[in-house]
Amino acid sequence: MKTKIAIMGAGSWGTAIAITLNGKGHEVVVWDRLSEHVDNINKTRENAFSLPGIKIDEKIIFTDDMEQCLGLAEIVILAVASQGVRSTLEKIKPELMENKIIVNVSKGIEIGTLKRMSDVVKEFFPDNPFVALSGPSHAEEVSREMPTTLVAASEELELAEMIQDLFITDRLRVYTNTDVCGVEIGASLKNVIALGAGISDGLGYGDNAKAALMTRGIVEIARLGEAMKADVNTFTGLTGIGDLIVTCTSMHSRNRRCGILIGEGMKMEDAVEKIGMVVEGIYTIKSAFELAKKYSVDMPIVDELYRVLYENHDVEKSVNNLMTRSKRHEMETTMKIK
Repeated sequence: MKTKIAIMGAGSWGTAIAITLNGKGHEVVVWDRLSEHVDNINKTRENAFSLPGIKIDEKIIFTDDMEQCLGLAEIVILAVASQGVRSTLEKIKPELMENKIIVNVSKGIEIGTLKRMSDVVKEFFPDNPFVALSGPSHAEEVSREMPTTLVAASEELELAEMIQDLFITDRLRVYTNTDVCGVEIGASLKNVIALGAGISDGLGYGDNAKAALMTRGIVEIARLGEAMKADVNTFTGLTGIGDLIVTCTSMHSRNRRCGILIGEGMKMEDAVEKIGMVVEGIYTIKSAFELAKKYSVDMPIVDELYRVLYENHDVEKSVNNLMTRSKRHEMETTMKIK
């Protein structure tokens, strides 16, 4: 059945989602705040900045007119950077009815409030159905119809199944989950660990170091998630280990690429500027550091990354701090599957 869909944000992921949903015959309108960006896409039918070489069907409408985008949309997809979700919600609040389904694909935790994206959405739209769509998915590959898996998470299983049906194709497999908290925590903090993986690469370390960082990183993520009442099993799945693997190992990953530059000696601000797009982990590390303190959770990797990025701590000293911590039994701090 054809569905009218509004996508907020014409970045790489918003564009890839638009291409996917248009390919299934849905009516898609994409909004972006940058008029010049919208004009360029409409003229060339290509998002040359984020997805060069990918042709965009004429049926997909791109606009900087919020009212035109929302129009008669049945589903609204938030595809802006996590720290821009609040300002976007402020813009759409006068236009959005409470029966519209909101799907968030942004991965992050709001700085200051320490709120997950679902919590920010509920501030503005407490009665709207909400789904978090996440998983190991580079826009570059989704837009080229390479096999990908996602997770649709909602407290209402029927709603998650509805979004599952909306997105699923023979190249995009979608699972469901009712643990919204776990899905959002995993999706957000994997960017932090990916920054660390990139720094490790930039320092010239090998596969051994990256394997250790990823394995102990997922333990820290699960530890925090459990403290926040998430289901620890979620972190063994696509939005936990799956998303962590793809973000820590791929050069599509902005977070890993930014980390590589930092590991090679570039200042954080210069590294972000060179990447040229939002590096979510740079922001999420602040929230993760504060959440660890708030919930009294031991997160040594997060602690050291925060010190390196925001307290100018020497990277080599941080590595030494991690390697010379007091001895532990591995299972003492590994996530327990219930």
